Amino acid sequence: MEFSVKSGSPEKQRSACIVVGVYEPRRLSPIGEQLDRISDGYISNLLRRGDLEGKPGQMLLLHGVPNVLSERVLLVGCGKERELDDKQYKQIISKTISTLNDTGSMEAVCFLTEQHVKGRDTYWKVRQAVETTQDSLYVFDQLKSKKSEARRPLRKIVFNVPTRRELTIGEQAIEHGLAISHGQKICKDVANMPPNICNPAYLGEQAKELEANFDKINVNLVGEKEMEELGMHSYLAVGRGSANESIMSVIHYNGAAEGKAPIVLIGKGLTFDSGGISIKPGEAMDEMKYDMGGAAGVLGAMRTLAEMNLPINVIGILAGCENMPSSNAYRPGDILTTMSGQTVEVLNTDAEGRLVLCDALTYVEAFDPEVVIDVATLTGACIIALGHHTSGLLANHNPLAHELLKASEQSGDKAWQLPLWDEYQEQLESPFADFTNLGGRAAGTITAACFLSRFAKKYHWAHLDVAGTAWRSGKNKGATGRPVAMLSQYLLNHADVGQDSEA
Repeated sequence: MEFSVKSGSPEKQRSACIVVGVYEPRRLSPIGEQLDRISDGYISNLLRRGDLEGKPGQMLLLHGVPNVLSERVLLVGCGKERELDDKQYKQIISKTISTLNDTGSMEAVCFLTEQHVKGRDTYWKVRQAVETTQDSLYVFDQLKSKKSEARRPLRKIVFNVPTRRELTIGEQAIEHGLAISHGQKICKDVANMPPNICNPAYLGEQAKELEANFDKINVNLVGEKEMEELGMHSYLAVGRGSANESIMSVIHYNGAAEGKAPIVLIGKGLTFDSGGISIKPGEAMDEMKYDMGGAAGVLGAMRTLAEMNLPINVIGILAGCENMPSSNAYRPGDILTTMSGQTVEVLNTDAEGRLVLCDALTYVEAFDPEVVIDVATLTGACIIALGHHTSGLLANHNPLAHELLKASEQSGDKAWQLPLWDEYQEQLESPFADFTNLGGRAAGTITAACFLSRFAKKYHWAHLDVAGTAWRSGKNKGATGRPVAMLSQYLLNHADVGQDSEA
C-alpha cells in the first residue's frame, strides 16, 4: 500500500475516488459542502432524499457526480460532529478502507483526516489512518493452498491535510505509522503461526532475520547449555517436558553511544502452553499458541524501532519456551532454584510464564538497564479484571508507569495501572521455599506481578499483562498486534522524536 499526503481542494482532485464525511443529521462536512457547490447541489439533494443519514460508518458510493473530476465520491457517515472520538474515527477509517477495497477503487484521496477528532491533531489523525488501514487489510493466508484476492484492490491512498504547513507533519505521521504497522504485521504473523512451526528456534530465526535486515541490530541466541551454566534452572524446568529446546533470543539495537544505558524489553515466548502436568481444559487450547504474544510484541517493537532508526539503545529479549506434559516435565510440588538464587515452590505448572520471566529478569541485570519492561500473556485474571480492551500495567516505579500510560493514551493502545502493594506479597508465602509460584484466585494479576517484582529490585521495572489484548477469539480469531503501538510510542517519546504532545 502506498501512502502520501497533500493539501488541496476536492474539486481539483482527479482520482478513482474522493472520500468525504457527512455528519448527523444529513449535514455535509466543509469539504462535502465544497463538492456540493461545484456539483450544483447534487449531493445535498441526495441527502434530503434520505439516501444517507450520517450515522457512524454509513457509506454511500456515488458515480459520475456532476463537475467532479474523480470517478467516484464516497460519502462516509461520521456521526455527530462534536462527538467524533478516537474509537469512532478508527472504526470509520476501517469501514472506509474495506469499502474502497471491495468496490474496485484502486486509489483514493481521503479527506477524513480533516475531520475534527476530540483532542487530536493532524499527526495523530494521519498516523492512525495509516495504522488502521494496514490493520484492516491484514490477512494471514501463508498456509492456505488457495488464496482469495480482491480483483482490483486498493493500492494507493492520499490523506489530505488542511494547510500546506502541515505537509511535513503528515509525512512524518505516515513514516511512523508505516514503521509501527510493519512491526504489528511481524507481531501478528509470528503469533498466528501454528506451534508446529513457531517454536523457540523459530523465534530465534525471526530475530536473526532482523539482524540481517538492519545494521544496528545484533542478535545472540542463548540455548539450554548456556542457561544451565548461568543457573537459569527455573526457565529450564518449564521447557523440560518439550522436545523443542528452550531458546532465549537477545536482540541488541545500538542507536546511541555505547555507554548509554539501554531500555530492555522482555517478551514471554511460550510458543505453546499446554499447562504441563497441570494440563489445561481442551476447549480453545489451540489458542495457547498465542502464549508467546509478549515475545511477538517485543519482536514487532524492535522491528519498528530499527525502521524508525531512533537514537537510543534497546535490548529485546524473546524468552522462548514450550510447556508440555511428559515423563520429564516439572511437577506441582517441585522446588526450583532461580538464577537469582531464590527458591520457588511450584503449586501449578500452568503458572509457568513467571518462572521463565523471573530468570530473564535476572539475566538482564548484566546490561545495567535504564528501565526494564516485560510483556506477557500472563494471567487469565487480567481478562476478568479488564476484559479484552485494556492491558494491565504494574510497576515498581511510578514515573515509568506514567510514561507507559501516556504512550498508551497517545497510541490508542490502552492500558490501566493496577496496584503493586506489599499486602499482596503475603499470598505467595511458602512453608518449604522462599515463596510459591501462585498466589491463589484473588488478585491473580497482581500476585503474578508481585512474584516478578522479587526479581526486578535492581532497576526500574514495569510489567504489561496482555492476556486479554494480544489476540481475539471467535470467528475473527487472530493476533491483534498489541502492544507494539504502545511500546513504539514509548520509545518515540523516550527518544524525543515526533509529535510528543498529541501523538
